[in-house]
Amino acid sequence: QVQLVESGGGLVQAGGSLRLSCEGSGRSFRSYAMAWFRQAQGREREFVAAISWSGASARYADPVKGRFTISKDNAKNTAYLQMDSLKHEDTAVYYCAADYRLNQIVSIHRDDYDYWGQGTQVTVFS
Repeated sequence: QVQLVESGGGLVQAGGSLRLSCEGSGRSFRSYAMAWFRQAQGREREFVAAISWSGASARYADPVKGRFTISKDNAKNTAYLQMDSLKHEDTAVYYCAADYRLNQIVSIHRDDYDYWGQGTQVTVFS
């Protein structure tokens, strides 16, 4: 089992940057693919980015391509989401999630992820 704790959210002006962290505890964190989802008020939780257990593969949702970068440091049991050129529409609660998967396939589907963090709020103001 893996426990996930997100940090790094906050209030930022449009055009600015934030880096979210997701620290995992428990056995075999390195064996997990990691993802970030977000949920804006009144909307469904949506896929943002995901990375394979080794970091060799990554996928991004179209709205964040070229602006967000997902990474994973297995030595630190931590996944990151670097968010640049933030827009007002990026405002949401951001959740990290883990999927035990020892291949390079990266899922964009919520149901494939077994463990979730509690979420961290990101608010982008104009």
